[in-house]
Amino acid sequence: MARIPIDPTAAAGTPAGAAAVKKAKAKKTKKPKPAAMAMEVDTGAEASTTTDSASVPMETDGNAAMAMEVDAPASGDITVEKAFKKPAASKKTKTQAGKQAAAKPTFKKLKPSELKESSKDMRRVPVPPHRLTPLQNDWLKLYSPLVEHMKLQVRVNLKAKAVEMRSCPQTEDAGALQKGADFVKAYCLGFEIDDAIALLRMDDLFIDTFEIKDVKTLAGDNLSRAIGRIVGKDGKTKFAIENTSRTRVVIADTKIHILGSFANIRVARDAVVSLILGSTPGKVYSQLRTISSRMKERF
Repeated sequence: MARIPIDPTAAAGTPAGAAAVKKAKAKKTKKPKPAAMAMEVDTGAEASTTTDSASVPMETDGNAAMAMEVDAPASGDITVEKAFKKPAASKKTKTQAGKQAAAKPTFKKLKPSELKESSKDMRRVPVPPHRLTPLQNDWLKLYSPLVEHMKLQVRVNLKAKAVEMRSCPQTEDAGALQKGADFVKAYCLGFEIDDAIALLRMDDLFIDTFEIKDVKTLAGDNLSRAIGRIVGKDGKTKFAIENTSRTRVVIADTKIHILGSFANIRVARDAVVSLILGSTPGKVYSQLRTISSRMKERF
């Protein structure tokens, strides 16, 4: 039995030799798999770069702390910029800034003489003919608070039938002129001086005026009965409305004037309107009782 030679090319002519040659060629041409490929690492290059970029000396202490000295990166290397945050403002600076922003400017109160001079620094209040005689009788009581407290200059113009007043260098309040005009106007409408003087002392008082015809169109006896319901016997209903609503009511023919604060004027006006529309005084009294009890609880 013939042996197969070691050299496959020597016995290429035989069938066994031909098979051996094919196997040898297949082994030479066969490529290795990717997983089987070994990656060569140049350890020398890595060592050179690490030694060039950083040197890590070990400390001899027992704390095992390492001190690393890193050189500046080369021009070709990639550098990462760090974003530095701005230091946060302290609480004290924030509160101080908030106080400065919230602080309102304060200005000194100006006198009327320091204001820009104009031709509107005078008031003229016309006096009705039926109030001229009471004005002459009560003139001393009328001009005393205007001159002594409000520091205004007042005079009566008999030719024009009006009371004229103006401010002077001694006037301290810029609104004194308007308050004085409202005071004289209230007296001319029919209010007593003791009631009208409250306009000089308080700032939240007003005068509301309306006619009976504005509520309901009445004439003749119907109008007279409506006025009688508002006044009552010996003024009982009118006094009840005034005491409950803390206002003052003047009935001058078909006109009704109410002096008081805004909320109190509304209470008195509602009661008067109910009487004009035909409500009985007893029903209005019951409404006033409930309102007075609520006002007592409020205060």
